[in-house]
Amino acid sequence: MQIKEQHVIDKYYQALVDRDSAFVGIFFVGVKTTSIFCIATCRARKPKIENVVFYTTVKEALDQGFRPCKICKPTENALTMPDQVTKAIQLIKANPKEKIKDYQLRAEQISPEFVRRWFNKNYGLTFHAYQRMYRINHAFMELKEGKKTTDTAFQSGYDSLSGFGYTFKKIIGHSPKHSTKINRMLISRLTTPIGPMFVCATDQGLCLLEFVDRRMLETEFKDLQRLLKMPILFGENEHTLQAKKELKEYFEGKRKKFDLVLDTPGTDFQNTVWSTLRTIPFGTTTTYQALAQQMKKPKAIRAVGTANGYNRLAIIIPCHRVIGKDGALRGYGGGLERKQWLLDFEKNQT
Repeated sequence: MQIKEQHVIDKYYQALVDRDSAFVGIFFVGVKTTSIFCIATCRARKPKIENVVFYTTVKEALDQGFRPCKICKPTENALTMPDQVTKAIQLIKANPKEKIKDYQLRAEQISPEFVRRWFNKNYGLTFHAYQRMYRINHAFMELKEGKKTTDTAFQSGYDSLSGFGYTFKKIIGHSPKHSTKINRMLISRLTTPIGPMFVCATDQGLCLLEFVDRRMLETEFKDLQRLLKMPILFGENEHTLQAKKELKEYFEGKRKKFDLVLDTPGTDFQNTVWSTLRTIPFGTTTTYQALAQQMKKPKAIRAVGTANGYNRLAIIIPCHRVIGKDGALRGYGGGLERKQWLLDFEKNQT
């Protein structure tokens, strides 16, 4: 939201003048005279207080027409995982069967309070919930490899089989006994120049790439779990790692076509639309009408638009390249400002 309380504006402006790193990610400042927005530590010349407006998220600044500053790169530097959070996650990965306590974090010069705030803001869940999911994910893989439930439960730090079984079923959706034949989706987070995204994949391929602030994200997660009949857990596999690599190359201007394997549950019509979307050349645009004609279904314009809206793989399946017949931008899950940014970015690369 836009900050309107004068005492908060005064505090944030002083932090901007002081380049106070403690406020990185706390606010984003739009400069009215240049139409750019920055983070607290920006090295650029400071504007007058009457020429700035403060927001709490990147999306709000983008929605108001501000562009990311090329000096401080707010969408990258403010949203990159902080060192303390990175260290906390590394601690979890190094001890996948142990519940990391606050005193252990402090021993590594990690503030438990800071980590908890970051997880709540950027993942929408607590740090302890993330730990639980990671431990259960590890236990899930051990059970699939044939390890006994009793051994896995107690070695994962649970005091009882009932406690382990309850948590396992709550997260996985099945009891430990009946989980050996099911698969899972793995989800991870990445930072892009236009905001953080979630990337999700099954063993068969990439199934989701969405901005973390997309309104329909929770519904998409539920739909994927229903359609694929598998839980979503935090983790990485070859498909999520490949997606991060190719997206990095895309935003660096080194890649114009993605080679990723996709897993896209949906109707035959939806998959035909999504496949057709992938044929739109980099740096160009098309219309819903043209897509319908290309599919030899000229009367299905509205249905094509609806299927386009159900696309769960932003950028990879380039629905941002579809515009209205009159040349105007139409709805985009990540927001119209991001859609315009992507179109401008691709046009400048051609």
